[in-house]
Amino acid sequence: MTSPAIHPSILNADQAHLADELKRVASADGLHVDIMDNHFVPNLFGGPSLVEAVLANTSLAVDAHLMIDNADRWAPVYAEAGCAIVTPHLEASTAPIRLARELRRLGAGVGMALRPATPLEAVEHVLGELDLLLLMTVEPGFGGQPFIEAMLSKIERARAMVGARGLELRIQVDGGVTTRTIERAAEAGADVFVAGSAVYRADDAAASLSRLRALAAAHSH
Repeated sequence: MTSPAIHPSILNADQAHLADELKRVASADGLHVDIMDNHFVPNLFGGPSLVEAVLANTSLAVDAHLMIDNADRWAPVYAEAGCAIVTPHLEASTAPIRLARELRRLGAGVGMALRPATPLEAVEHVLGELDLLLLMTVEPGFGGQPFIEAMLSKIERARAMVGARGLELRIQVDGGVTTRTIERAAEAGADVFVAGSAVYRADDAAASLSRLRALAAAHSH
């Protein structure tokens, strides 16, 4: 497996001081930008203009997590904007393989996200098209929720599924990632970790990033 990566979620940042908040996490491995449409999830946040503002104020790779309906129509907009990885939800795409190929054609890395209750079998035949599989470890829509313990076995099964196919596919977890849960998620097979509160509520965001990365590395396979 590749070395673990920590992607802070700007959902937890002070949006009024975005440039300063991005500087606080300059030592991260990437930035996770959540986009929510108040339909797919019961919250409204972000859009193409937020992504453009983030891209203008960071040199980090931006990983856009699209919690929006009609992903086939809207996900390519985020690839065109310059996101390094675009991760729509499988549940919001009617043609996920076609969408994955369109995102790649536009120059973006391809992710696909699953809600906690969506079985891995739903994405099994799409895995070969992906760079990243995002397993939600909380119900998507709000930051600060506790990690759903039952998702650890899903991460393990996803890692086994990826390994059996010989794929170079990163497994990302998003939701409730803390110094306690990151160890167990890494042991289960995740290697990209979205951290919100654990980074942005820390007095020293850089120190928190280093600690999370070290914990994940110590427990990864």
